[in-house]
Amino acid sequence: MLKLVKQAGQTIYRIWFYVLVAIPILLFFPFLVIFASRETWYPQFFWMARNLWARFILHGMLCFPMVTYEQRLVKNKSYMLVANHTSMLDIMLMLVVSRNPFVFVGKKELVKIPLFGFFYKRVCIMVDRESTQSRTAVYRRAQKRLQQGLSICIFPEGGVPNEDILLDKFKDGAFRMAIAHKIPVVPMTFYDNKKRFSFTFFSGGPGKCRARVHSFVETHSIRPEDTAGLRTCVRETILKELTQKNT
Repeated sequence: MLKLVKQAGQTIYRIWFYVLVAIPILLFFPFLVIFASRETWYPQFFWMARNLWARFILHGMLCFPMVTYEQRLVKNKSYMLVANHTSMLDIMLMLVVSRNPFVFVGKKELVKIPLFGFFYKRVCIMVDRESTQSRTAVYRRAQKRLQQGLSICIFPEGGVPNEDILLDKFKDGAFRMAIAHKIPVVPMTFYDNKKRFSFTFFSGGPGKCRARVHSFVETHSIRPEDTAGLRTCVRETILKELTQKNT
């Protein structure tokens, strides 16, 4: 009986998440459409996504963000933001962490999510990881956004790994891009999002959503052939933090 009650609560909790995702989009739909219609208006769209959408969802789920900074992002400077990926809450937490407007690079399948997908395909950089042509187009679009003074966010695991994997292997894309554009890589560790809202249906619940922004890795002196070393360095930083917090 207790198990059934718990599963019923977790089902309601999941439905409530999608209700919270939809409410701000519906309330501010005209403004979001306007700000998503031109790339030059993206900072205004980002402000709404960060303050009126992401925070609303996290607090509505009783998932309270707690962010620790080893180093602060400088206003009007571009960065490559990377973090471990375990939950849909990673999107909201990343928006809370960075005041600097950034653009997500993510898989094209997310456009299928009602309402969210409508804006996702207009303001994010979509990638089809099975297509070489798509990956090349990502670099061109990211370069344009960086030239506009924005940052880029990539979850370098390339997707959400199986839940028994603490941290999956990292792909090179984020690090090649950071080296090519000589922007700092900002490693972040998200500790709790898997516990709060994983991809297992009967799971999750309210609590803290902790994040740590680690010291940045500068790329000015890193050569393209050293991409693997940069990738390994960043992954080890995040893995060490996750390992320490899970022991």
